[in-house]
Amino acid sequence: MAFHRAKRIAAIEVSEIARLTEAAAEMRAEGIDVVALSTGEPDFATPAHVIEAAHAAALQGQTRYPATRGTAPLRAAIAEVAGADPAEVIVSTGAKQVLANAMLASLDPGDEVIIPAPYWTSYPDIVAMAGGRPVAVACPMAQGFKLTPEALAAAITPRARWLVLNTPSNPSGALYSEAELGALAEVLGQHPDIMVLADEIYAHLAYTAFRSFRDVAPALRDRVLIVNGVSKAYAMTGWRIGWGVGPRPLIDAMTAVQGQITSGASSISQAAALAALTGPQDLLAERLAVLRDRRDGVVARLAAMPGVRCPVPDGAFYVFPNVEDAMARLGFDTDGAFCAALLEHRQLAVVPGSAFGLPGHLRLSFAYSTEDLDRGLSRIAEFLGAEHA
Repeated sequence: MAFHRAKRIAAIEVSEIARLTEAAAEMRAEGIDVVALSTGEPDFATPAHVIEAAHAAALQGQTRYPATRGTAPLRAAIAEVAGADPAEVIVSTGAKQVLANAMLASLDPGDEVIIPAPYWTSYPDIVAMAGGRPVAVACPMAQGFKLTPEALAAAITPRARWLVLNTPSNPSGALYSEAELGALAEVLGQHPDIMVLADEIYAHLAYTAFRSFRDVAPALRDRVLIVNGVSKAYAMTGWRIGWGVGPRPLIDAMTAVQGQITSGASSISQAAALAALTGPQDLLAERLAVLRDRRDGVVARLAAMPGVRCPVPDGAFYVFPNVEDAMARLGFDTDGAFCAALLEHRQLAVVPGSAFGLPGHLRLSFAYSTEDLDRGLSRIAEFLGAEHA
């Protein structure tokens, strides 16, 4: 066999989220009634004016190669929102490419990236693919799934190059307060070689006050990369537009990386993203209210089930309940086995906490219709023997 799998991706596979979602789709294709609450994708429609802007851009001939770092109008709009200069902005094919660009542009073999756990599943793999070493720091439910200054300080070594900070968080919905961000900034102030990758893709999906790390820690501004995009807030996951806002030397290096991988992001999608950012914003509050109602209903039902502890998330559209007691009562050694049994016996797809670096939990997305949420929660209750929940 001529193919040789590169060492840099030896341990990298398709994410467990994608595997579960694809398995559910295959079961549906076989005629099985599967409920999937596993994907972080809002069920809202892309706003009509955004679609119209994309159509107009295509008709106007905006179909040529765009600038590698993004179209000038979109970068200007992003810069205005972020309080930055357009030269400090790069537009990429989704926020995930922003993350990959940053790691590929800045990591040498063995450099360390501190990642609070639970974390989005792609963070460690992207770091490893870039030759770095992901350093997971457990942030259990007892501390609100948040990184403490003491834990951050203990994780820092001479090889540390980045801290990844996701607020609001996927999978836990944890939202750092201004005081909490400030305390982390104090630690980082003593380590000038460490950059901060602040993933704020859920910034518009905060149920309490959101504060950006860039605003809270102005003294660290030249060490912060803000990652955001239109996927979650504007229901534009398939348009594949994300961006980074950071110091010019980093953005220049990321642009060099992007230029050799995808060149610029889709010109039509960039026109759509521009319309999203500059058009009516009232839909953000309207959709957040819908998600809040869903969150409250999901948390109430889960909290009433035996062996389940479910904190209330302050952001995003996920709950991350602890199911260790339920696992023990039902005889499951791992959360992976627990979720596999849910899919097999109750045809419900959710993601085990171990996929996010914190076993004993499961992630359930409430970015689904009320009907699907009701069906999914009923199946969990049946699985736990708590039909009354």
